[in-house]
Amino acid sequence: MKFIVQWNGLPTTQQSAVERFMKTGGALPPDGIRMLGRWHTIGELSGFAIIESDSSAPMAAWVLEWGDLFTFRVVPALSDEELGAALGAFKAGK
Repeated sequence: MKFIVQWNGLPTTQQSAVERFMKTGGALPPDGIRMLGRWHTIGELSGFAIIESDSSAPMAAWVLEWGDLFTFRVVPALSDEELGAALGAFKAGK
């Protein structure tokens, strides 16, 4: 399943976040998560990633790893094709 992961940092954590990112290269996600892409905002300490995972456990571990610097929002995501199939199945059942 795909998820959208959004993060926001407080201005007081910016220096620590920059140092950790430069040291770790952004710390690739743990086993069980495949990152499809990651984007960062300009001028803010925020961004989002699209990931795939079959379990919430590795996502929890990844979020906790950076939780001292950022708040996170993780929500399920569907492609146009997946949403179309779900809508078609819903319509067929009515």
